[in-house]
Amino acid sequence: MRRARKSINQINVVPYIDVMLVLLVIFMVTAPLVSPGEIELPSVGSRLTAPVQPLEVTLRTDMSLMLRDQAANSPAVRVTREDLVARIVAKQAKQEQPVVVAADKGARYEDVLGVLDLLQRNGVKKVGLLARPAGS
Repeated sequence: MRRARKSINQINVVPYIDVMLVLLVIFMVTAPLVSPGEIELPSVGSRLTAPVQPLEVTLRTDMSLMLRDQAANSPAVRVTREDLVARIVAKQAKQEQPVVVAADKGARYEDVLGVLDLLQRNGVKKVGLLARPAGS
């Protein structure tokens, strides 16, 4: 009568440890011999230009729009939607000045998107949203 074979449920890890130690020794010996690569960083021109202060469009909860030129440090002026586009396009024709859109806390998100869409449809470049940190 034949005996049933008993399966081996243990693994011999000694060969794996031997291979791992050999690899460790190889890496320890070759690591000091490898020369580090040289990194070539880009150089900056001698003249840096200061970033242009943006035009700030503020949307209030009553749907009124205010425009303030931060570069000229002028106070905010109440404008209509048509006047807003005309002023921004005229400013960007002289100098490519970015535009940021800010909104009161109570303003609807849909109205903010309407202002962004209005600016985009009229070819205004460099438009972004202005977010202020909490507490300011």
